[in-house]
Amino acid sequence: MEILSFLRALFIIDPLIYLYTFACGAVSFAGSFFDSTGRFQHGCARVWSKLILGTSGIRVTALGLENVDTSKPHVFCSNHLSLMDTPVVLIHVPVQFRIMAKKGLFGLPFLGWWLKRSGHMPVDRSSPKAAMHSLQIAAARVREGASVVFFPEGTRSRSGVTGEFKRGAALLAIQAGVPLLPVAIKGTRECLQPDSLHVRPGRVTVRFGRPIPTSGLTHRDAGRLIEETRNAVLEMMK
Repeated sequence: MEILSFLRALFIIDPLIYLYTFACGAVSFAGSFFDSTGRFQHGCARVWSKLILGTSGIRVTALGLENVDTSKPHVFCSNHLSLMDTPVVLIHVPVQFRIMAKKGLFGLPFLGWWLKRSGHMPVDRSSPKAAMHSLQIAAARVREGASVVFFPEGTRSRSGVTGEFKRGAALLAIQAGVPLLPVAIKGTRECLQPDSLHVRPGRVTVRFGRPIPTSGLTHRDAGRLIEETRNAVLEMMK
């Protein structure tokens, strides 16, 4: 059964995922010339996500949506287990959001063009000063109403254990004066492990915790704030 599952993933599911990515990416990029707000592109990304999860047989249950005030921007902080985390959050985070990606990605053909035209935000990690400047620009966007999703571990967990959270998300939330909202994803690693092409069907749970206020905090509180967020994610994963 395991070999049949692998062959199904390799010759059916994976090629379809590549097809969805190319088709939705092309439509999204073309649409960006008519919609500079990024809303159309976000809609395309949601369609892409639904196609991938549906084809893969991955069913998602979302809990705690009542904790998300859709009338206000948030900085969402999620653990990161698998490439499948991206379509999960695209569908189930109940607001339009943008991501912060490495500045180098914005210089790539097609992907970089799409990131720019979709309103996503570059972060320059060449120096602490440059990174702080990137956060200041992003904070201004958040104050204007744009929510942001972070995977603050920085990369997928290879062991399945939630790693340390970097402070960038907390610094952004403090500068923007918006709540930091913990998100816990469970089950995606069983559907697609890191560095694997073997997509399996399965059940995934995504939980939204209570928002953590940042009013009155300064950058000196960022370490404590991000640790509080990580603890909330760990608690929801139990």
